[in-house]
Amino acid sequence: MNLKGMTWDHPRGFDPVVAASRAYSATTDVHISWDKRSLQAFADASIQQLAAEYDFIILDHPHVGQISEQGALLPLENNINPEASIGGSAESYAWNGQVWAYAIDAACQMAAHRPDMKAPTPTTWEEFLNDDASKFRALTPLLPVDAFDMFMTLVAGRGEENMPQNREKFVTDKNGLYALTVLRALYDLGPDEQVDMNPIAVLETLSTTNEFACSPCLFGYVNYARPNFREHQIAYFDLPLCAGHNMPRGILGGAGIGVSAKTKFPKDAKAFAKWITSAPVQSGLYLQNNGQPANRHTWIGQRKDIEFAGFFDGGFHTMANAWTRPRDVWFLGFVDDVCEIFPSFFRKAIPVETFLAQINALFQQHVKKDT
Repeated sequence: MNLKGMTWDHPRGFDPVVAASRAYSATTDVHISWDKRSLQAFADASIQQLAAEYDFIILDHPHVGQISEQGALLPLENNINPEASIGGSAESYAWNGQVWAYAIDAACQMAAHRPDMKAPTPTTWEEFLNDDASKFRALTPLLPVDAFDMFMTLVAGRGEENMPQNREKFVTDKNGLYALTVLRALYDLGPDEQVDMNPIAVLETLSTTNEFACSPCLFGYVNYARPNFREHQIAYFDLPLCAGHNMPRGILGGAGIGVSAKTKFPKDAKAFAKWITSAPVQSGLYLQNNGQPANRHTWIGQRKDIEFAGFFDGGFHTMANAWTRPRDVWFLGFVDDVCEIFPSFFRKAIPVETFLAQINALFQQHVKKDT
């Protein structure tokens, strides 16, 4: 039996599913081949189109609202165990009473630095608004989708996790203006190229040059914390806090494995999806092959391992308190439109009040369109 899967183009996304599939085929008659798409396509690609060609799709949880309406994936057995899920990863694939994917990979926005450079690390966002903020030598991924995710992380970090606020405003003025002010400060501290950089580009820069010492907010990748993955080893630490608040609320990322509604072998496909996300596989084969597991017990078990502690221990508290963004049908279209205008916020120095009004106007358009 031959099945096909689609994942994303990074060692963290490709290597562990290939290795796991090879091991699985050694003890079953199920053989799985994998294709990969870019990180941007991972966020943008139509799950419905992919499901017409592939048996498995590695996907991002904000798609589940659309998946539920379109019927592109098969609902899976509801085996969610909150005690085994880190940061709500497993729960993020549940929608309208169904589970549409199993969490295979866990990530959230956290902070990264180069320990060998001995530079100070920030503990609050307000430190970036001070005159001496250059001491952090910060580089921030401000590619539009990452900038907007950070916008939501900052708002949630001030206790406003209920997004949208109402049908008129995506976020409150107070917290929205705060978030945009911090983003503008981070842009001003680094090169203009930040607007074109995703987390991988920033981590590559941190780990291969000595120009920057930290990145205060990006999606964490375990690979860069491993010895000898790159020239310089990265370590992670808790996201800076918003003054007056005591919990980091990094926006949840990661990935899930879904099964196409058009697969000819639904029983076998579901069995593999359940197997690859089980604790023994996540803590063993998956982790050993550049994977970043979604199982909470795996994270806890690796916190003292010298090979992985810089990620699993340094980022544990932030990951455990991750925040799940909206997954409603209107959300992805809204994100696309906000991302179209975000570069202008930085490069044309649009006032924060004006830009927040633009975000809310786009939000109103999408909510009214989809209701």
